[in-house]
Amino acid sequence: MRFPTAFLACSMASLAAAGAFAQSQDGPPAWAYPVNPPNFQRTPDDGTIRRVPDSAAGFTLTQVRDLFAAPDWHPDDHPPMPEIVATGRKPDVFACGVCHRADGPGGPENASLFGLSAEYIMQQTAEFKTGIRTNSVPRVATDLMIKLSKAVTDQELREAATYFASIKPRSNIAVVETDTVPKTRVRDLFLAPLDGAGKEPIGPRIVEIPDNVEHFVSRDSRARFIAYVPVGSVQKGRALAANSNLRVQCAACHGADLKGTAVAPGIAARSPTYMFRQLYDFKSGARKGTHSELMKPVVENLSIDDMIALVAYSASLVP
Repeated sequence: MRFPTAFLACSMASLAAAGAFAQSQDGPPAWAYPVNPPNFQRTPDDGTIRRVPDSAAGFTLTQVRDLFAAPDWHPDDHPPMPEIVATGRKPDVFACGVCHRADGPGGPENASLFGLSAEYIMQQTAEFKTGIRTNSVPRVATDLMIKLSKAVTDQELREAATYFASIKPRSNIAVVETDTVPKTRVRDLFLAPLDGAGKEPIGPRIVEIPDNVEHFVSRDSRARFIAYVPVGSVQKGRALAANSNLRVQCAACHGADLKGTAVAPGIAARSPTYMFRQLYDFKSGARKGTHSELMKPVVENLSIDDMIALVAYSASLVP
């Protein structure tokens, strides 16, 4: 993504580069809030036309980085994109389909819009606008969302929300329990494997990487991910989700199989890295807003390991 320099500088100053799994006991784990390192250099565009599987389209690197033009690799996968999703409105309303992709799957660095109601999407955008929804540490993606939310009109927002809400959710994540994971680096705010660097212990973290990094960089809406989690996480998360000691069992609000209800969004099959951040942000108080008073007592006694287990379980479900 082409992020303004000011946003990048803010985020780089707020966290050391993520990739190593060492973490402070007193702050957010770096692996969940990856930022580009201070010496990060974006790959220059050599003019090559990029391709992804099962698509006749082609775009240059400059085109896929354009915040006002969402690459539409698979136009038959979704209804026609509204203008606000496809191109946005300069100078401040970025095309929704750039960060969230043409039909809404997003990535580990931001939200999947799959399965969310139009009302929920509009509600959350309003909470970004008023400043009651933030992160435990500054993040470029959130800064961009806040900037957009302040400039988007009610009509534009409703068009985008209605469009994304009309798309049937699908799973794009494989959850893999393991003791060791590929060594990674931060690339444009997400983790990518280091070629030829071998493996390392997973430790208390989630390592979520694209199946094919270049396809994800190209904003292919069919990009898939592998989420490596500690051994035993899914079963532990299943038990925690049903545990009345959490004060409110997850299904009580999020529904059977965590597919959502009229009260709360579906959380099945979403990026576990993204979902971990939400739990942590509710716990830290950085994420406020509608129903945060219900989430706060649920998460306040959860450990890092507990939150990893819960989101590993939810990511493993069918949406």
